[in-house]
Amino acid sequence: MKYTLFNTSKLMSYTKVSTLSAIVRARSDNIRRICLSQGRFRSSVASTQPKEVEGGKEQHVDGCKVVKAVQADLISQTEKGTDGPTQKIAIDFDNTREAYKSKDNIELLRSLLVFKLCTFDFLVDKNKELMDLSKKVFGQQLFESLMKMTFYGQFVAGEDHNSIKPLIHKNQAFGVGSVLDYSVEEDLTQEECNHGIDHREKKYKAHRQFGDRRGGVISARTYFYADEAKCDNQMETFLNCIKASGGASVDGFSAIKMTALGRPQFLLQFSEVLVKWRRFFNLLAAHQGKSGMDALEQKLELGQLKESLTKLGVGNKDDIENWFTGEKLGSSGTIDLLDWNSLINDRTSISNLLVIPNYETGQLEPLLSKFTVEEEKQMKRMLQRVDVLAKHAVGNGVRLMVDAEQTYFQPAISRLTLEMQRIFNREKPIIFNTYQCYLKEAYDNVSVDVELSRREGWYFGAKLVRGAYMYQERSRAKEIGYEDPINPDYEATNRMYHKCLEFVLEEINQNRKANVMVASHNEDTVKFTLEKMNEMGLCPTENKVYFGQLLGMCDQISFPLGQAGFPVYKYVPYGPVNEVIPYLSRRALENRGIMKGSQRERSLLWKELKRRFLNGQILYKPVY
Repeated sequence: MKYTLFNTSKLMSYTKVSTLSAIVRARSDNIRRICLSQGRFRSSVASTQPKEVEGGKEQHVDGCKVVKAVQADLISQTEKGTDGPTQKIAIDFDNTREAYKSKDNIELLRSLLVFKLCTFDFLVDKNKELMDLSKKVFGQQLFESLMKMTFYGQFVAGEDHNSIKPLIHKNQAFGVGSVLDYSVEEDLTQEECNHGIDHREKKYKAHRQFGDRRGGVISARTYFYADEAKCDNQMETFLNCIKASGGASVDGFSAIKMTALGRPQFLLQFSEVLVKWRRFFNLLAAHQGKSGMDALEQKLELGQLKESLTKLGVGNKDDIENWFTGEKLGSSGTIDLLDWNSLINDRTSISNLLVIPNYETGQLEPLLSKFTVEEEKQMKRMLQRVDVLAKHAVGNGVRLMVDAEQTYFQPAISRLTLEMQRIFNREKPIIFNTYQCYLKEAYDNVSVDVELSRREGWYFGAKLVRGAYMYQERSRAKEIGYEDPINPDYEATNRMYHKCLEFVLEEINQNRKANVMVASHNEDTVKFTLEKMNEMGLCPTENKVYFGQLLGMCDQISFPLGQAGFPVYKYVPYGPVNEVIPYLSRRALENRGIMKGSQRERSLLWKELKRRFLNGQILYKPVY
C-alpha cells in the first residue's frame, strides 16, 4: 500500500478525495538497581552483591548484571519465564538526599515558597491580575527579577536556547534528560467562531463560547490561528527548539503542537471525517452483533459486510467486491478496523465509498464536503511544515513529541502523527504520539495504533498522560450537547492509564519495537511501572520505557529514577518572562490542586533542608 501524505504534489487534489486517502491510510543509600547505563550520574553505594544461583555464577539479563536488592518493598520479586533470572528493582522515593542532591539550599527554599503560595486560593485565582499589578508597581526590570526568583525560576529554564544549557547539562549530569518546549503562547482571536453555522456535527463546529481553547485548561499551552505567516513563524520556533535540543544533549526530545502549524478548521473537519468513518464501522459491527467489544476484537465477516454495504446503497455489488481485493485484504474472511481504514487509498474508487448513513435523517450523505481552493492551500502548507519538522528532528538526532490537544482536534492530530511514524520510525523511534488516558476511548486508540505498527513493522512511540483539558471538555460537551468524552472520575482515569500502560509494556516485552514515556507525577503510577518492568524483566538501559515530569515538579520522582539508570526526562519550558506568563499561570493552578491534595513534596523539601542544616551543610552546592 502506498502512503503519500508528504508527497505535496498530490495534496492539491483534495476535492477528488485522493488527499484524504493519502492521510487516512492513514544512586544512594536505599536505591537498588539492576543495570548501570553509560553516561549518567551514578550513586556509588547501591548493592552489588551478586544474586546466588546454582553453580555460584552471576546472572545477567540482556547484558544487564543482576544485583541483589536489600529491600524490595516497592517492587515484588518475580521471575521471567522458567529459565530467566530473578530481577529486582527498588527505588526509595523518600530518600531526600538523592532526590535533591542537584539543588542548593536556595533552590529548595524557593520550591517551598512557590509551592506554599500555590495553596492560597486568592493568589492563584487572581494570579494574572496580581502579575499585571506587580509590573505597574515595580516596573518591568524589577518584576522580571522577582519572577526569576520565584515562579519563573521554578518552572522555566531560561529565556532562550543558550541560557537554558547550564540547567540542561546539570540535570543530565544527575541522570535526567530534557524535552525542550518553547512555551510562548498567542492571544486569541474568536473571529472564526462568529462565522455562519455549517452542516457539521455539534462537536466539530467552531463555537464562540469555546473559541478561547485555554478556558479551563491547566496543563497545556494553546496556539491560535492568525494567518499562514504566523504558522511559518511558529514552525521556525519549533525548528530552533529542535536545534537547541540537538545541541544540548545526545538523547533529547522536542515538543510540538499541531495547532501551531496550520488552520485548526482543517483539523476539525478532518477529525470529523475520521470519527464518522470509524462510527460507520461500529454500525456495521453492530449489524453483526459485535458492538461493545474492544476495537481490535471487532472482526466483521466479509460476506455479511458486503451484503450490508449493498443493502445500505453505499455502492453496487461489483464496486464493493473490488474494494476488498488485493493486498490480502479480507483473505482471512474477516475485516477489522485497520483493514477498514486502509480501504481509503489511491486504488479505491471512493467517490461512492465516502457516502455513509446519516443517523438522524436515515439518508445517505457524503462523508466529506469540498474545501475551497484557499483551504486546500492552507492544508498543503500545514502538511509541508509537519514534514519539515520531522526531517529536521531526524537530522539533529532529536525525537519529536507531538502533544495531545482537545478531542475535537485529536483524531486528525493522531492520524497525522501516525503517518509521520510510518515514514520516520522505520529504523528507530523518532516520532512519539501522545495518548490522553482520561478519554473513554484511550485504550482502543492505543491498541489499534500498536497493532498497526506491528503489522507494518515500524517503531511505535507513545507518551501516556492523564490529560490536560478535562474541565473544558466536559463544559463544552454539556453546553453544545454531545457525549462527554471523559472518564467519569479520577479513579477510572487511573485504571485506564494503567490498562494502556500495561498493554504497551506487554508489547515491549514481546516486540522490542515499542517505546513508551510514562509522563506522570503520580508516584503510584511510577511504582506500578517499575513493578511491571520487574515482572517482565525489562532492563532500564534498553531505553524502551521512559519517565517524564515537568521542570520544577516532583523531583523526588525524577532524580532517584535518573540516578538509578532509568531514562527520565523533564519537560523544560523556556522563553522570555513576559511571554511565558500564561504558562506560569497554569503551573500555579496545577500546583494548587496537587498541593491541596498532598503535602508530600513540601514535607520532603523540609526534611532535606533539616538534614542539611543538622549536618552543617548550610552552604551546600551540587557537585557534578
